[in-house]
Amino acid sequence: MNAHTETLLIDGPAGMLEVALDRPAEPRAGAGVALIAHPHPLYGGTLHNKVVQTLARAHVQCGWTAVRFNFRGVGRSEGVYDEGRGETLDWLAVLERLAPQGPLAVAGFSFGAFVTAEALRHLPAGRAPSSVVLVGAAASRFALPPLAEELHERALVIHGEQDDTVALSAVMDWARPQSLPVTVVPGVEHFFHGRLPLLRALVQRHLRACDGAGL
Repeated sequence: MNAHTETLLIDGPAGMLEVALDRPAEPRAGAGVALIAHPHPLYGGTLHNKVVQTLARAHVQCGWTAVRFNFRGVGRSEGVYDEGRGETLDWLAVLERLAPQGPLAVAGFSFGAFVTAEALRHLPAGRAPSSVVLVGAAASRFALPPLAEELHERALVIHGEQDDTVALSAVMDWARPQSLPVTVVPGVEHFFHGRLPLLRALVQRHLRACDGAGL
């Protein structure tokens, strides 16, 4: 993302996982690690995706250390695509290795939002995140699990009105039984072309709100 990005390889369930760490110039008290998941591995999704980088930048500018990583079979990460099952294990392995304790924020884009929602169901006791951000959640392509009710007040679900990859209606069908609000960005498609600064601003506003509420 910038000259201060640190890249490393860590042990994962299917081999080594490629990780990028973006640290804030001024870490903020109360902030910790933000774990950010990328879109579908079979359709060009990597930790370098522009939406993923935007999510990382939003968290870093709010004082968080952003952790992006490549799922198995992507970039220098070993293994092969596993339809979300193994990728959930990858997510949990990165968490255990790089953020075993302390404040946690999570974010995911598209397939990464699905994996994030799935991984939240398997978090160790006491590791509930202070912020959850799901962008372009792949509700029409995967069985996106509901968010635990205690996470609703700290969750931001963002979707483009004209998303041509995941229909807005699918996300609304997922959110409706949960009474979970969805922030709809008018005129925007799946990858937020031309509207990434707005996406960053929405996430930063959410992070500040969570911080101000002590969530």
